[in-house]
Amino acid sequence: MQPYVKERRRFPRVNARLPLQFKDIQRPIEAYTGTLTKDVSEGGARFISSDFLSIFTRVLLEMSVPSFSRPIKAISKVAWIQKIPRSNQYNVGIRFMDMTEEDKKHLASFIAKSPAPKTVTP
Repeated sequence: MQPYVKERRRFPRVNARLPLQFKDIQRPIEAYTGTLTKDVSEGGARFISSDFLSIFTRVLLEMSVPSFSRPIKAISKVAWIQKIPRSNQYNVGIRFMDMTEEDKKHLASFIAKSPAPKTVTP
């Protein structure tokens, strides 16, 4: 049995495999890197990347959400990164920093309609 750990997240996360593209804001001519989210919340997302991203790197991301005609766009910050054992990939956690109100509403609606449970296993 695992000891009780207090949840520090402000927003519940849902397991969701959503297409996501991102690029470093400091490298605007660089092409977007595509991946899928592993989970998402109103405050951020987790995805797998083949590229190492430094903590606090700001990225521009576009995420496709079902029932929304265009990708949701957000300026985000890398909150944490963890190497996946025995691979050349990383789990990356990002925090949304700036997003339009319309995009926030669509993301919140998607999360509210997602099947329970609203928690994620590591």
